Amino acid sequence: MAESTVSLNLFIDTQGKRVLYAEAAKDFVDFLFNVLCQSVGTVIGLTPNPEAAAGSLVSLYKSINELNESYFLQKHIKDTALTPAAHRSGFDVPLLALNYTPTAKTYYRCSVSYCANQHVSDVSGLVCPYCKGIMSVTMRYLSPPTTTRSNGFVKGMVTYMVMDDLSVMPLSTKSTITLLKEFNVKNVNAVEEKVVSVGKDEAVKLLTAAFHSKTVLTHVFLKGTTGTLQPIISKLGLPSKLGLGLMGLL
Repeated sequence: MAESTVSLNLFIDTQGKRVLYAEAAKDFVDFLFNVLCQSVGTVIGLTPNPEAAAGSLVSLYKSINELNESYFLQKHIKDTALTPAAHRSGFDVPLLALNYTPTAKTYYRCSVSYCANQHVSDVSGLVCPYCKGIMSVTMRYLSPPTTTRSNGFVKGMVTYMVMDDLSVMPLSTKSTITLLKEFNVKNVNAVEEKVVSVGKDEAVKLLTAAFHSKTVLTHVFLKGTTGTLQPIISKLGLPSKLGLGLMGLL
């Protein structure tokens, strides 16, 4: 079976040799948000060379917190992304969630049949606080049915802007123009577009870079890579919402 990939539209400052931002659809943003729903240990375990620094994960977390709730499929999903301990099993995210095997959690109740204790423990052999029996009877966890699982985190039919530090926001012409000014891009002709495919290898590289870099997209997709860059000003019928805004800067 062929590896599943998603596409990113990178906008690159060729003079500054940096990725300004990427245009991304729901599938890539769901992957980024899903990173925060894994324990730090899980994420570190997926990276070949774990780094101690938090890097862009801080920026990603902050951008989720600031993203309006109207972009999420359901209101509670935003809280789940920010506080994953509350519920980690209710989201179906595509292949870019990576092929990790979560540790099965086992719970135990009191072994005394008449005990009215409603407590459970994740450690076998503890003394029941109600009848002093032993907490040793295994409890089985029932996963929610497929029909109740959310298809990712954010809504589709929306183009999102992913910054070099992995912060996420909805794409708009106004925010694009503001971004170019903030990055002091004086020569619009030096801003070029490149479409890249993101598969499992690239996803792992993104995770690795996020732990030690604030310029993740530049680190993964620009340094040491080859490909054809297309000047965005020269493209008639540009599908990006950026086109008219950039023309106004000339």
